Amino acid sequence: MRSDIVPGGVFPDYALPDHAGTVRTLGELQGRDPLVLTLARGHHCPEEHRQHLELAAFQSTIAVAHTGIVTIATDDHHTLQEFRASVGARWAFLSDPGRIVQQDLDIQEYTDPENDPMIPHTLVLKPGLVVHTVYNGYWFWGRPSVQDLWQDLRAATAEIRPDWDLSAPGLREAWAAGDRSPFHGWDGRARAALATT
Repeated sequence: MRSDIVPGGVFPDYALPDHAGTVRTLGELQGRDPLVLTLARGHHCPEEHRQHLELAAFQSTIAVAHTGIVTIATDDHHTLQEFRASVGARWAFLSDPGRIVQQDLDIQEYTDPENDPMIPHTLVLKPGLVVHTVYNGYWFWGRPSVQDLWQDLRAATAEIRPDWDLSAPGLREAWAAGDRSPFHGWDGRARAALATT
């Protein structure tokens, strides 16, 4: 992995076609929320299926927690669709058969010349694609469990949400004064209300 992809670094904002063929950027998919990003070997790998089945079982929890998931794989469009459908995922899968990400991040899995995949990694990213945690999943036990992700996402969310602790000084006063800017979700409602007046 490139030396700048470490906690506190910024992950590249790659633009790749998703499972529907629409080119999407990671920043667009992330929005203002934390993001779990998997750099996957692809549909051929049983370890990928296991990890993605666990993520699929966790995806409803991730969604209510204002968090996203994205998978990037070296699979072509149709194989990527099969991979996504086979694990029951509802999040974006991005296709990189040209291995742009693999080459740019220097994560070619040279021990598998037949499939030429990426060394699998899972990253937890704070808004702005800021790296919070990096897991190297070449060996399956190097991949994060749902419990690992829960702890990482708890820590990352506490860092980025001013309203993490509603008893923090000044929050009640801001709310009473009509200042919704420190309150995730409410700040957008305030902007929308102003736009309609």
